[in-house]
Amino acid sequence: MAKDYYKVLGIERGASKEEIKKAFHKLAHKYHPDKKGGDEARFKEINEAYQVLSDDRKRAEYDSYGRVFTGNGQEGFDPSGFQNFDFGNLNDIFSEFFGGGMGEEGGLRRGRDMSIELAISFKESIFGTERKILINKTSVCKACNGNGGKPGTAQKKCTACNGNGKIHETRRSFFGTFTSVRACGTCHGGGTIPAEACDSCRGKGVLRGQEEVIVKVPAGLKNGEIIRLAEMGEAVPRAPSGDLYVKIGVIPDPLFKRDGNNLLMNLNVKLSDAILGGDYTVRTLDGDIAVKIPEGVSPNEVLRVKGKGVPTGKGMRGDLLIKVEVTLPTRLSKKVRDLIEKLREEGI
Repeated sequence: MAKDYYKVLGIERGASKEEIKKAFHKLAHKYHPDKKGGDEARFKEINEAYQVLSDDRKRAEYDSYGRVFTGNGQEGFDPSGFQNFDFGNLNDIFSEFFGGGMGEEGGLRRGRDMSIELAISFKESIFGTERKILINKTSVCKACNGNGGKPGTAQKKCTACNGNGKIHETRRSFFGTFTSVRACGTCHGGGTIPAEACDSCRGKGVLRGQEEVIVKVPAGLKNGEIIRLAEMGEAVPRAPSGDLYVKIGVIPDPLFKRDGNNLLMNLNVKLSDAILGGDYTVRTLDGDIAVKIPEGVSPNEVLRVKGKGVPTGKGMRGDLLIKVEVTLPTRLSKKVRDLIEKLREEGI
């Protein structure tokens, strides 16, 4: 029974050329025999289907007769056109199989990014802080500043790549012979090597160990926000280091909550002070302040204290919002009960 090439590529019979190409790229990437978990038989079947469906004449023959004829009138798959196969933009596929270590413009790839979490107090999140933390990572060697040579040692041309910084490799695959380019492992793409290697990093230019990193947390940062420290991630020889991403975790405060640039808090007020008014000492993030409770304040009424909230820049700050909660007595003495009875008689 003839193969259903449309099913092989997982597409509809009316698929466009672009849809056919996309389906092929996806499956070729998945089943390439040079890739771990690849399947050479499946890969050949995918290519056979693409060869037919991507060619207008062959596709027309296949759609009409369920098979394809070669130029000599014989039925079957014509491999003669395989050498002129249009691969399109398959650099992303073949870079996994035939090399690596080179960036988009032939240079070395940058170092790997890193991420850590940092817990800070609520007050530190409002006013900002600075933390010194130790992290394990590969860093630029401080003894040689990353060039791999002893201080004062001259650089010489790398003999492994003849000073080009790149190594050309030729490999055979199902498609034919391919030439790939990778960074020279001796000079790490620089084209030169030190005449005498650094004692600390042995010529690598990088070292694995602990490094102290200073994290400056700006004022007003919220829980879950991320700080990016450029080129503070993993270092690689003769290339920019990766970045370090610090995710901030704010420890909740038992008294304060944040609402935009304002701070919220609750204040318990005695019933008598709610009726007659009174003075209270309130703790803020700046220290204790005196707050006057107005006469006849209502439960859940909000008092606003200007400029005691979150810094917003240029010396400006949000406000502190104090929600009044009236505390009712749970046990009443006879004297208090008599007084309240009189208040009730007065209509209060």
